[in-house]
Amino acid sequence: MTPLRIVIAEDNLLVRTGIQALIATEAGAEVVGVCSGLDALMACVDQEKPDVVVTDIRMPPTMTDEGIRAATTLRAGHPDVAVLVLSQFLDPAYLLALIEQGSSRRGYLLKERIAEPGELISAVRTVASGGSFIDSVVVDSLVSAKARNDDAGPLRHLTPRERETLAEVAAGRSNLAIAAAFNVTERAVEKYINSIFLKLGLRGDRDTNRRVKAVLMFLDSGPSTRS
Repeated sequence: MTPLRIVIAEDNLLVRTGIQALIATEAGAEVVGVCSGLDALMACVDQEKPDVVVTDIRMPPTMTDEGIRAATTLRAGHPDVAVLVLSQFLDPAYLLALIEQGSSRRGYLLKERIAEPGELISAVRTVASGGSFIDSVVVDSLVSAKARNDDAGPLRHLTPRERETLAEVAAGRSNLAIAAAFNVTERAVEKYINSIFLKLGLRGDRDTNRRVKAVLMFLDSGPSTRS
């Protein structure tokens, strides 16, 4: 099989070197470019045409949201390039911005989890195959924070059972698992979820993973938590 071609964008030399070393141990993946800022990243993608970009959120020149901006630009100019964003922050605003134009080929992984066996390459392969990846630690932390303040924003229109269903979705449960937990049919869970989509204004846009979007709206409606 042709190896996945990966470009790394990270301004911290130690982190950048660590990511390279981890990818080097994986069969079927190779690093074809390394850079430390937004401008260099975009030039590298134009030249190397990678399968995946692994990028920090904050890089030169402004050290604010370069990774998110890169993902947005690549969605338009290089739609087949997957982007895995690395972050120290448990902030749903970053997640919402990352998937604003669609969740396919987009991922969000905490830097503290990079060294865990298989975590980085699993995220890389997931987004490379067209899927979306959200660090489970991020979801768990934000759901816990959300549980302390769940009466804000568009979620106020949801029934208690719909809120419970959305919390289960946010925790990564399948419809079948939710049905078992609630002692209802899987069809009933589908009805709850469709009602949630309707109340949150998530229509049938094929380029947007409505399930992920609904989860992030759920998380974003509560207090932001930072690592």
